Amino acid sequence: MAVKKSPMERMNDTCDTCEIWWDSSPLVYNSWSQKTLADTPDEMRSELSEWHKRYFISDKPLEQLFRGVTTNPPLSWAAVNDDPGFWREWAIEQKRKNPDASVHDIWWMMYREIVKRGAERYLGVFNRSGFQYGYLSGQVDPRDYDNEAVMKKQALEIADVASNIMIKIPATGEGVRVIKFLTSKGIPTNATLAFVMPQFAAVANAVKEGVEMAKRDGVDLSRWRSVITTMAARYEELGDFKKESEKIGIELTEAEIRWSSIAILKKAINFLIEGNYPSKMLVASMRKGPVVDGKTRMWHFEKVAGADLVYTCPGKYIKMVDEYCYDIEFDKDAWKEPVPEEVLDKLNKFQYFREAYDPNGLEPPQFNTHPSTAATANSFSKATDEMESFVAEALKLADIKSRVQIPV
Repeated sequence: MAVKKSPMERMNDTCDTCEIWWDSSPLVYNSWSQKTLADTPDEMRSELSEWHKRYFISDKPLEQLFRGVTTNPPLSWAAVNDDPGFWREWAIEQKRKNPDASVHDIWWMMYREIVKRGAERYLGVFNRSGFQYGYLSGQVDPRDYDNEAVMKKQALEIADVASNIMIKIPATGEGVRVIKFLTSKGIPTNATLAFVMPQFAAVANAVKEGVEMAKRDGVDLSRWRSVITTMAARYEELGDFKKESEKIGIELTEAEIRWSSIAILKKAINFLIEGNYPSKMLVASMRKGPVVDGKTRMWHFEKVAGADLVYTCPGKYIKMVDEYCYDIEFDKDAWKEPVPEEVLDKLNKFQYFREAYDPNGLEPPQFNTHPSTAATANSFSKATDEMESFVAEALKLADIKSRVQIPV
């Protein structure tokens, strides 16, 4: 008896060109699946196990659900924590081979190795789809989000580790210029740390100009594509809604706050279509909610069903979709439905939303100081610091051991 399709698979069926991506290192997928199944009630385990098998199929890549992967420094750090003993020894071995390398150098080697190993697991999808799918996004160091020259250098080094790497560049003022440069060289990009329409518009235009430059210079674009990430819940949670709400005396409900990021995403999708831009929107940082009539909904998923969109999903979000959308049939036209007029009117009373919804609401120099950008860059930088500290501790321990005389 065939197991019915999972909610993730039913969502994928709403549009021929939509894509579900895995939002974590591929190196942790098996351990996530095993832990999730172990925590699942007996009566559900068999069905869930079949779903997980269909999400990633190493020997039949074109039959699997996942069409790509997004990673970032926190997710790469999670891959290290998934097998710390292995990566500790790996760092020590690299130091033996490269005695003059600094802690930072070894960390950078490790980071690229994690990206490389993850990308290799999606080469089957990449090659068999004719380079349409199977990209893995590897991000430049978030601590350098305002350093154009350093980001260019790092991007080229990351791109060199595998043929299916898509470079994740922050949509800061400097990052937008890096995206244009990489596009002109035929290198795939994923604009990250992006939350608002002015960023999406700036990236879309930079990509379009980069493509024109590449074509003029005869650059091969057969292995190129562009996605623009909207970090939905981070826009809702890390910005000025709460502060401004207290100032103007207007409170937003959970549903209205969800609508804010959904409204921006719907506008971005239509902006790319109407402008015939070669980029595709990607929605990340999705959360559960709101609660409607006593039932938890997944509006970040449901309200844009049917769109030509990439949905990148970490394991914890997939688990929630499986639970809360078990009996939901997604509407393939949901993405076309307008935001309720009364909700949009209320949101437009907030400067934080007005600037985000208007493609000209902010200038590129303001991208770097947008509260969501600053907060996310800070959290990503902390994860990178932790990963680098892990390397430092591993090398320090190895150095101490090498100095200790063990009695026979």
